[in-house]
Amino acid sequence: MTEKLELSKSQPRQAGTASKDQQLAKKIIHVDMDSFYASVELLDYPQYIEKPIAVGGNYTRGVLTTCNYVARQFGVKSAMSNKKALQLCPELIILPVRMELYKEVSAKIFKVYERYTDLIETISLDEAYLDVSNCQLFGGSATLIAEDIRKSVFEETKLTASAGIAPNKFLAKICSELHKPNGQYVLTPAQIPEFMPSLSVSKIWGIGKKSTQILAKAGIYTCGDVQKWTKFDLENQFGKMGRSLHGYARGVDNSIVTPHRERKSISVERTFEVDVARNQIKKKLLLDLYGALLVRLAKFHQKEKLKGNKKPLIGSLVVKVKFANFEQTTKEQKWHEVDSQIFINLMSEALTRKEEGVRLLGLGIKFQSDEKVQLDLFQ
Repeated sequence: MTEKLELSKSQPRQAGTASKDQQLAKKIIHVDMDSFYASVELLDYPQYIEKPIAVGGNYTRGVLTTCNYVARQFGVKSAMSNKKALQLCPELIILPVRMELYKEVSAKIFKVYERYTDLIETISLDEAYLDVSNCQLFGGSATLIAEDIRKSVFEETKLTASAGIAPNKFLAKICSELHKPNGQYVLTPAQIPEFMPSLSVSKIWGIGKKSTQILAKAGIYTCGDVQKWTKFDLENQFGKMGRSLHGYARGVDNSIVTPHRERKSISVERTFEVDVARNQIKKKLLLDLYGALLVRLAKFHQKEKLKGNKKPLIGSLVVKVKFANFEQTTKEQKWHEVDSQIFINLMSEALTRKEEGVRLLGLGIKFQSDEKVQLDLFQ
């Protein structure tokens, strides 16, 4: 059952001394705001609280960034095209994105997190991991700490959050989704062996739609199915993916909460008002998009300079094309500097992959990284 927040003032924060075992155990909280952009908008438009609303770009051609839970009852969801969303829910109210406002509210939320720990890993404006292993508030109880965080966030922003509490980031992320919205779920180390077998492999980090299909062909649908395989057989059958599967399927994740996450990429996109024929995409259009990318890159470099960080090295250039039928393709080339001609060459090749009209174009830069996991640049 979804846990409800009490709207009264927070109870006094209690100091306590964690035991030696508690100090050694990892206590990770994943906090995820509930339909963040839409919820922020409802603060300014309370008349829409009972109505289906979403936040997105161009009313008919854009893509939704998020929607409230009323809209989700109609099948509307994030990253869905506005057109499809309106087909599912003709009464859907689509509000324009106000990013500066969301950043301002997010800053207030993260100020709340800082009262509990310095180990905060920012995932997005509305999502973060908190390592509270050494927090002695509430006798070191991560459950009570998470409750107090959610209560404080609500009191100060009137927004609700959901939380997952577990011994590692991987499990905390999964747990935060179980009692949404406005709830939390706790998974202790002792509960992991019973929790994992029925969990779908699609919940494992790095396992997307294609990987799920590959695993299904081998009769693997749940983490319990994975546990029947030896590590050697998994790696032999599925390569690097198999190696990570062995640990994740048992709830093992040794990654740490990293307060200062390096940015992995920068990208810009343009969605057209109407589908554009491939032969109408001229060089000037690409150069305009390239200019927008340079502006964003310059702003990023300025922020890094103010923080005292070194300028990240460029690893590759990427283009993205979304066609009129919503199929998309990307083309990437390793390159160590921004180059308009490289982008033009990549885009020319990407455009030949379909005969459909073009709905969206994107240009991006991936920075050099030692991480093995490849991220979706345009996600």
